[in-house]
Amino acid sequence: MSKTVAFHLQKGGVGKTTISGTVACQSALEGFDTLIVDCDPQGNISSWFLDETPKFELADVLQGKCFVYDAILPVKGIERLSVLPTFGIGGTLKVYSETKLADEPYVLQDLITEVSNRYEHIILDLSPGLGRLERSALIASDEIVTPMTPEVFSLDGLEIFIDELARIKKNMRSNVKHNKIIINSFDERIRQHRDIYTAAEESGRFKVFKIPVDPLFRKAQEANKIPQLYKVRGRGLKPVTVQAFKELDYYIWRS
Repeated sequence: MSKTVAFHLQKGGVGKTTISGTVACQSALEGFDTLIVDCDPQGNISSWFLDETPKFELADVLQGKCFVYDAILPVKGIERLSVLPTFGIGGTLKVYSETKLADEPYVLQDLITEVSNRYEHIILDLSPGLGRLERSALIASDEIVTPMTPEVFSLDGLEIFIDELARIKKNMRSNVKHNKIIINSFDERIRQHRDIYTAAEESGRFKVFKIPVDPLFRKAQEANKIPQLYKVRGRGLKPVTVQAFKELDYYIWRS
């Protein structure tokens, strides 16, 4: 049975694309046919995994200019992983979301239904904010996982997102699940990081995951490589990072 997950918070700089891409890679490495849908008009995850500009992108599919499988491309270097890209070609996804999406808010939901018989795991990478495009993606998902950074106001931002999500679910009649958060760039040595993790756990509302600081993510993205398979001078991801993503993968897809 297929499952669709979106990683989202209305704040930028929390590592949504890094986490989305790395979870997608882990899913494929575990043997599941996995699709990343790049719903960010900036196309960062497409730039990460593709080294050439595609002929078609997500906006072309949504506007009926091509079939969905005409636009989906395999990710080099890893079997079972594909991407439905956005390359910001003329800003077409942004223009579409601002002009036409209001008339078809369930278009992403229809797209996911179409590809769900081919892909077991589907991941939506979103831009910050809660505009029409993000709302359409959230209601197309089975689950939302929220990344956040261990900063003073992160928990306040999470509360704002929870309230906004409740309104979206009510207005658009969605039952999307939201009970996992990820504290990204976590450093056990820093008291503030530990305090935020403890506060998130003690809320009793979420299962909380920690992703440690790891410089290999940036290097892998710059090299258009899979982080789990990429090494610099013989060194790859830290063992604690690898273990964190294996745990996250398990709880997202199998729990």
